Amino acid sequence: MIDKPFKRTCRIFSDGSYANSGKGEYIKHPLYANSPAQYIRAYLVLQKDLIALLDYVEPSDQNLQTHSFRIHELLMRFCVEIEANCTAILKENGYTVSGRNLNMGDYKKIEQSHFLSKYEVMVPNWHGEQGLRTPFLKWATGGGLDWYQVYNSTKHDRHGNFHQATFNTLIDAACGLCALISAQFWTYSFTSSDYLITVSGDEIDGFESAIGEFFRVKFPSNVPSGEVYEFNSSDIDTSKDIFTEFQYT
Repeated sequence: MIDKPFKRTCRIFSDGSYANSGKGEYIKHPLYANSPAQYIRAYLVLQKDLIALLDYVEPSDQNLQTHSFRIHELLMRFCVEIEANCTAILKENGYTVSGRNLNMGDYKKIEQSHFLSKYEVMVPNWHGEQGLRTPFLKWATGGGLDWYQVYNSTKHDRHGNFHQATFNTLIDAACGLCALISAQFWTYSFTSSDYLITVSGDEIDGFESAIGEFFRVKFPSNVPSGEVYEFNSSDIDTSKDIFTEFQYT
């Protein structure tokens, strides 16, 4: 079990909860993450623009292959923000590379610390069977992410690959950012009126409202027993650095 939290890393505790008895307060510690509100604000802006798109493209299986300049633009922005969050997680945990920028080969290592392949995200008011997404599932076996590959291909050759930037791909990317934000900050949005919920009253079938209250997210419960957090609320001292860095292999 892990007796000190990792930076920017939200995990289940040994009691099966994510925040019972005030233990989730480590997320609010000033040394937990650099500028967390900035990342959440960027996510909420993107979520707002996605919701605006849904006035014109109904969230349904029938529209999965719809593509447009607006969909392409949002896909680019969601993926850029995913890269920003992945970079922050790695760098704040002491991960460095020499002579190049971080890339997907580096970002994939976050599976080791955040178990992103286990996150499930539900799109509200979806018509059909494709409203439940596991955007990082392929990371469980070391595979690549189809939606991220579309982002790269359309970024480098929009004219030739524009048709690949579909509504389906956008939804995967949006759910991917939701999972990534949740895996860092649980359901805490860093607003002045926000607080950590110790007992979720709005959990349905294991899903609860994600930050921004649009998507619903199911946090992993099947984390290996040796990888769960095990410390008490009394161990969370905001005057001290209580964190450790995750050692990525």
